[in-house]
Amino acid sequence: MFFVYVIRSTVNGHFYVGMTQDVTKRVIMHNNGGNRSTKAHRPWTLFFMEEYSNRIEARKREVYLKSGIGKDYIKSKWQNCQIL
Repeated sequence: MFFVYVIRSTVNGHFYVGMTQDVTKRVIMHNNGGNRSTKAHRPWTLFFMEEYSNRIEARKREVYLKSGIGKDYIKSKWQNCQIL
């Protein structure tokens, strides 16, 4: 199984889209500074994830979510979510 995930910075609201086979481990890596592009925006929380049966489909979705239209989709999910 492959997962496409979106994490959100609790500091400044930035979003990051990635793909992995172990989401928990990957979010921990982001929060420990293991990724240069997310290091400055720590800490991160998991915003949402989607499961795919193969790497090719997951990669297609990751590329889509990183596009302009995909970013709009992520922002629309953020605007529609409730904060408890």
